[in-house]
Amino acid sequence: MKKILIIEDERKISRYLQLELEHEGYSVDIADDGAMALELFGKTFYNIVLLDLMLPKLSGEEVCRNIRRNSEVPVIVLTAKDKTFSKINLLDLGADDYITKPFVIGELLARIRVALRHKKDFSDGQLVIYEGIQLDLDKKLAFVGGDEVPLTKTEFNLLHYLILNREIVLSREQMLNSVWGYDYAGGEKIVDVYIKSLRKKVDQREKKLIHTVRGFGYILKEES
Repeated sequence: MKKILIIEDERKISRYLQLELEHEGYSVDIADDGAMALELFGKTFYNIVLLDLMLPKLSGEEVCRNIRRNSEVPVIVLTAKDKTFSKINLLDLGADDYITKPFVIGELLARIRVALRHKKDFSDGQLVIYEGIQLDLDKKLAFVGGDEVPLTKTEFNLLHYLILNREIVLSREQMLNSVWGYDYAGGEKIVDVYIKSLRKKVDQREKKLIHTVRGFGYILKEES
């Protein structure tokens, strides 16, 4: 079953799309702001993303750039903007297509089918690569410098989250909520324990990638 992520802050629209897409046999997740969208995208494989541009917390443009840095998943923009925001602008962001609101559901379904055909080589064997680290999101395997590195499920998810948010300072609370979940009952110290373990497995002799930012948290970036 193909899985679709709808990123749309208007609940009536997202619910309508969900019902129509599920009726067509797709599995659907919904994010109503940009931050939630990236959190879901970091945890789940999607075959296609439907993205509204006018979002709270993080703009649709920023979400699209972030997704495209890490994945070739097809992105169709849902926009109410006028013609001054051209298709060229959207393609520069990394979108595959766009459709202007209001739209006929049949047209959107057709565009989804076209996008999936054009991305026929995009499969669950998705790779995320950063500075010598390679994650196979399908097989849940990690490689550093070409060598396989054994990671626990939590270590793998934490490293994936760090790569998705590379060069951004992340607080312990952000990492705890995104990797362990909002209902995790333990304290933030668990983050430090797993970061220490990841450093031993990921940091390379000639290059340190996971850095402590005192008073804030951690950042994944190439050491300058």
